[in-house]
Amino acid sequence: MTDTMTLSWTTVCRLDRLEPDRGVAALVDGVQVALFSTGGELFAIDNLDPVGGAYVMSRGIVGSRGGVPTLASPLHKQVYDLRTGHCLDLPGVALPVHGVRCRDGLVEVRLRQVQ
Repeated sequence: MTDTMTLSWTTVCRLDRLEPDRGVAALVDGVQVALFSTGGELFAIDNLDPVGGAYVMSRGIVGSRGGVPTLASPLHKQVYDLRTGHCLDLPGVALPVHGVRCRDGLVEVRLRQVQ
């Protein structure tokens, strides 16, 4: 299994559309992505909960654990590191993390593909 990034960035929304510590779901090249702005940083992860199997991660609870920005699943409350996607509660479970940046006030996402 190999991780690769797509070559193109997709504009998703204006930065001011993201409320701090609140998720937003976006469809990027056919993939549901959850976007978060927290602690002055942007994060983009898959919107699909790997444990519950539903597209709900954008509705998760943003927090931190030991200074690490986290997201708790709204279904079963597993906590994920927003930087890496790794589940802090269940070893071996992870969310795909995508590239995200802000350019000229616009949030752009570059999908990570797992092959």
